[in-house]
Amino acid sequence: MQTLIIGTGIILIFVLLAIGFMGPNASKSTMRRLSAVKMRHSDSADTRVELQMRKAVAARRPMIFLDGQQISRLNKLRLRLAQTGKKWTLQQYLYASGSLAFLVMAVFWLRGAPLFLGLFAGLLIGAGLPHMVVNSFMARRIKNFTTSFPDAIELLVRGLKSGLPVGETIGVVAREVPGPVGEEFKMVTEKIKIGKSMEDSLQETADRLGTAEFQFFVITLAIQRETGGNLAETLANLAEVLRKRAQMKLKIRAMSSESKASAYIVGSLPFFVFGMVWVVNREYLAGFFSEPRLMIAGLGGALWMSIGAFIMAKMVNFEI
Repeated sequence: MQTLIIGTGIILIFVLLAIGFMGPNASKSTMRRLSAVKMRHSDSADTRVELQMRKAVAARRPMIFLDGQQISRLNKLRLRLAQTGKKWTLQQYLYASGSLAFLVMAVFWLRGAPLFLGLFAGLLIGAGLPHMVVNSFMARRIKNFTTSFPDAIELLVRGLKSGLPVGETIGVVAREVPGPVGEEFKMVTEKIKIGKSMEDSLQETADRLGTAEFQFFVITLAIQRETGGNLAETLANLAEVLRKRAQMKLKIRAMSSESKASAYIVGSLPFFVFGMVWVVNREYLAGFFSEPRLMIAGLGGALWMSIGAFIMAKMVNFEI
């Protein structure tokens, strides 16, 4: 009975955390589907041209990256590791997670903690800490890329205005711009040299990065190649839009920083206090791992804390 209660509580906590911090937005997916239906049945010429451009761009995308629906979990994990910019393999990630979980369980067991507490802590830290580290490296690299990307586009604009072709200006960006932007454009130029088209090379980079800014850039180039026009002026407008988008993100981050800090404090304080009391006086809290009523109360409290974390995460999560 105790094992069933603990297992059920752990599963519910992980499910709520997964729902709170991952997964697509159902309302936005519905709006996208409605927009697609509206465009398909519209009589406007501009709308039909836009629909054809979207189909052309989607046709060039690799099928395994189509809306994230045909990617296995292992491939998603490989993609996340690639987005960090590090040369980490899937085997290294799994070995690190397993070793960390075993080490934490061994430490808790040697310190005299209950078996279920050591197992829960080991699984939580072994699965959560590497995930957080990968997220941190991904966020840092994407932030550096997004910060430097408008400058790279402006360099492209200057190259195009001077008379250089698009492929040559991409090579200039790869040589002149440091950091993740230069690395990604260098990979694009290398793929072009071995025979891939520029559109396929850029789309593969966009799929790997997963940023809206680079996807805007790829779509802009695709539309320009299909319809013609002044590419330099179009890219200059795109750079201005991306800078305003970055400014809006900073404003939203500043406005929601107080709420995020409150959510972090309120969410972590009960667990922090529990850990401090456990270190000072284990007998005072030993009933939570042996007495059924206290176990139910503890799991109920953890469940409600997870619900609160889920609600606060949704309240402070803004998308642009």
